[in-house]
Amino acid sequence: MSSKRISKTTNLTRRDFLKGSALAAGAAIAWPTIVPSSVFGADTPSNRITIGCIGTGGQGSSNMRGFNAKSGCQVVAVCDVDAGHRESARKTVGLDPKSCYNDFREVLARNDIDAVSIAAPDHWHVPTSIAAVRTGKDVFCEKPLTLTIAEGRTLVNEVKRYGRVFQTGSQQRSGSEFRKACELVVNGRIGKLHTMRVGISGNNRKCEPTWIPEPVPEGFDYDLWLGPAPWEPYHTQRCHYQFRFILEYSGGQMTNWGAHHLDIAQWGNQSDDTGPVEIRGKGEFPKTGLFTTALNAEVEYTYASGVKMFLSKGGGTRFEGTEGSIYVNRGKLEAEPVSLLTSVIGPDEIHLYDSRDHKQNFLDCIKSRKDPICNAEIGHRSSTVCHLGNIAMLLDRPLKWDPQAERFIGDDEANRMTWRPRRAPWRL
Repeated sequence: MSSKRISKTTNLTRRDFLKGSALAAGAAIAWPTIVPSSVFGADTPSNRITIGCIGTGGQGSSNMRGFNAKSGCQVVAVCDVDAGHRESARKTVGLDPKSCYNDFREVLARNDIDAVSIAAPDHWHVPTSIAAVRTGKDVFCEKPLTLTIAEGRTLVNEVKRYGRVFQTGSQQRSGSEFRKACELVVNGRIGKLHTMRVGISGNNRKCEPTWIPEPVPEGFDYDLWLGPAPWEPYHTQRCHYQFRFILEYSGGQMTNWGAHHLDIAQWGNQSDDTGPVEIRGKGEFPKTGLFTTALNAEVEYTYASGVKMFLSKGGGTRFEGTEGSIYVNRGKLEAEPVSLLTSVIGPDEIHLYDSRDHKQNFLDCIKSRKDPICNAEIGHRSSTVCHLGNIAMLLDRPLKWDPQAERFIGDDEANRMTWRPRRAPWRL
């Protein structure tokens, strides 16, 4: 069932983004109600974890296959507003058509589902996750976890309130090279950490100078795809992977790759429950076309400890200390001096959370009820660093941030950008 179309807006430009008004962070979620067409019990053995997959495009399909291949786990429902994605997912895991849904609320209404894997567009991550935890589901949600800073705090609070297991899909934390790099840093192998350098790619989609509305494809529930975002005319490049280059739905490569590499910087800096206190940013933004996120980004962060972090074009995370440096990226671990790589972390030193498999870690925690390696608080804090960078670039001025209060100091305009208005009836 699609949500009712309420209002129309023009495409969100950089100027429009800066004019966004704040809403109260503690407001309740209002969900359009539905009566599920059917609820099917699977009568599965109690030791088998049943999962519903919401969003079955590229990453969602990968997650679905990954979970379904795990011993003791079974995907019993799939959901996507794109009928083509939905049918492909159904065939992949061998489901009956009655277990395939257009509307995620029908998945959440099933009492035979233990957990959900969410890989919808970024603007749907928090609304879907909150609805899931309120129905008693554990959640694996893709990164970047949030669209805004304020909704992230709301999500963390709801996860705690309902006692759910929550894993953010920042899977680099379950990579051995990343854990080793961060353990070497936190145990002082590079001396005192003073600088971190993070690289992200530029906008990797061509920004056409003009665009015109297109008819919505058959089998695609575009109104539900938009959900809480402002109504906009349909265009092929607005949806699926390209959504991440439009500020209404995402934050560009800052939140895409930033949610990976900035997350590792947070881990190595031991700042999983906090963040920077000062941010300066310079960004190049499109002047025409459909895409509105930064083409290139240069951001400087300062932490209360004095540690500086510089984000620019590139890849991976580099930690620099008074006695050496460590660089880590997927499948790559380098150090200066090289001898650092053979250093052994002793039994009395700091040992970081050891997960060898991100999805298995989530499944294990469903059984143990322990926190997974990248819980909601960690996912929220890492996403916040990404959002701070975008806000600093959009405002093009230095900002001071209070990571405890999660507010900018003495800057009402910046604080309004920690939240977004939502299209009725999808409101937080």
